[in-house]
Amino acid sequence: MAHVDVEMPKMGESITEGTVIAWHKQPGDEVDQDEILLEIGTDKVDTEVPSPKGGVLAETLVEEGDTVEVGTIIATLETEPEAAGGSTNDAPSPTEEPAEQEEAEVEAETEADAADAAPEDDEQEAATPAPSADEVEVVMPKMGESITEGTVVAWYKDIGEEVAIDETLLEIGTDKVDTEVPSPAEGVLAEKLVEEDETVEVGTVVALLASEAEAGSVTPPASEAPDETQEAAPETDEAELPSTSPSGDGAVRDPDEPQRPPEETIKRRGDDGRFYSPLVRSIAKEEGLPMSELEALEGSGRGGRVTKEDVLAYLEEREEAPAAPATAPERPPRPSRSDEGPPARGDYTVEDGPSDEALRQQYGDRIEVQPMDRMRKMTAEHMVRSKATSAHVTSFAEADVTGLVRLREANKEAFLEREGVKLTYTPFFVKAAVEALREHPLLNASVEGDKIVIKHDFHVGIAVAIGNKGLLAPVIRNAGDYNVTGLARTAASMADRARNKELQPDELQGGTFTVTNIGSLGSLMGTPIINQPQVGILATGAIQKRPVVVENDGLGDAISVRHMMYLSLSYDHRIIDGAMGSGFLQRVVTELESFSKDQDLF
Repeated sequence: MAHVDVEMPKMGESITEGTVIAWHKQPGDEVDQDEILLEIGTDKVDTEVPSPKGGVLAETLVEEGDTVEVGTIIATLETEPEAAGGSTNDAPSPTEEPAEQEEAEVEAETEADAADAAPEDDEQEAATPAPSADEVEVVMPKMGESITEGTVVAWYKDIGEEVAIDETLLEIGTDKVDTEVPSPAEGVLAEKLVEEDETVEVGTVVALLASEAEAGSVTPPASEAPDETQEAAPETDEAELPSTSPSGDGAVRDPDEPQRPPEETIKRRGDDGRFYSPLVRSIAKEEGLPMSELEALEGSGRGGRVTKEDVLAYLEEREEAPAAPATAPERPPRPSRSDEGPPARGDYTVEDGPSDEALRQQYGDRIEVQPMDRMRKMTAEHMVRSKATSAHVTSFAEADVTGLVRLREANKEAFLEREGVKLTYTPFFVKAAVEALREHPLLNASVEGDKIVIKHDFHVGIAVAIGNKGLLAPVIRNAGDYNVTGLARTAASMADRARNKELQPDELQGGTFTVTNIGSLGSLMGTPIINQPQVGILATGAIQKRPVVVENDGLGDAISVRHMMYLSLSYDHRIIDGAMGSGFLQRVVTELESFSKDQDLF
């Protein structure tokens, strides 16, 4: 008989262990290949684990609620149902020779294969088959160490369409970036396993590609509508949530209740014996949800288990619930910012606006209504949250960058030939910002409650405009370790990949300070919004020739035409005062004015 070990799967480079939430099969149960065997969880995500083979679950080695390391054997399967199921009718006697027993097993496998190959009835044909040898699976790609799931933003191909290798097949998104997914092979899109706007975990099969030989057997998408309707009913029943408060009383949480319960109150199991996954406990702790409220929720998971969706739905309902009466159908007006204070992270969201018809009634017919795309919504939410979190102040300075302009003009052609990228002003600005951060470390910090966290690594974000769609700020990590040449190469690569939707989500996280070159767009100066949780952002304006007064080698003042630019620094006035902000700006000015035509870039 063949034994198959089931291991605790790896769910990302930063995840080293997982907790068994629930076993969907018990020892002795038959299980098909890819059928859900158990559910595991971390503090980031809950995941269903499919069976690697078909057979019988022989033994479970880890109990529900146990936490074990990745790679640990948690169960064993027997690939021969008769051997593992305890039936001895067809088993060979103990006196049979090993060779005879092997022959019997081979014979049984041959018969099973023949049965699988025989035509089945319509019901069995309707089941989703495993991909054939001529089919290629398209999986949700890994987009960084900390990213465990992605959302299908749009499909670029329909079922039955031909697709070339590396041709864009679909677009996926996270809360940081949208990415186009190329086709791993040439063929025909045979099946979409994930719909648009659906979020699935990294490694999930999202589509199947068929070879050109199988293209004729691909069913057009129009014929799938009746099946989807038939399958929708049980899913709706299973996911149905109560229309009233999950606690059953419709009451609004007492505003005097502590925002964050003691850590020990969020237990693995409640008094009713229900198990709470690490992800559910993590959300409850983050949102200040006490154990008493968690236990009152009606879980929609297996055996009444409370899922991530249950907790989030309850939190949203609790936030939206009016003070009185509890059954009022409309959301109460959001209190003014002065009354409620800065919103918590993720509190502000872009809500659905009025219908197009209502807008035309309000403004007339000579209007065009454009819905916000994902990037614009995320930008709007992030910017409003930043303004509500930090006390923004902006200071300005002026720099004479004539030497810098001459240095770039003298080296840009040789630099392009040698490095393969254009020599822009951005690497010089980043270099100057890093030198100023070394002397003013408080601008390389974040505010966490009543604590200031000063970062000793300089991870500098560079703002990149994506046409009219929005703005991204990919992060140059350890920018202080680069010279101008290294910064130029890195900045050019990130800007190019940002515009082509090739950035990984991790490349948009972890920044400690941001530089935005608004001068490249023609702006003289600006008041940029801080990129939370940072406390400062530097904007560099357009470089223009202007007549200025300069000292003429001790012979008195003279008027000369120089290359001048404005700099603006927006900073968090909670921890940075005007003197420090001005000191930082002057250090940037000094650094930029130190460049000269004769300086060696290489």
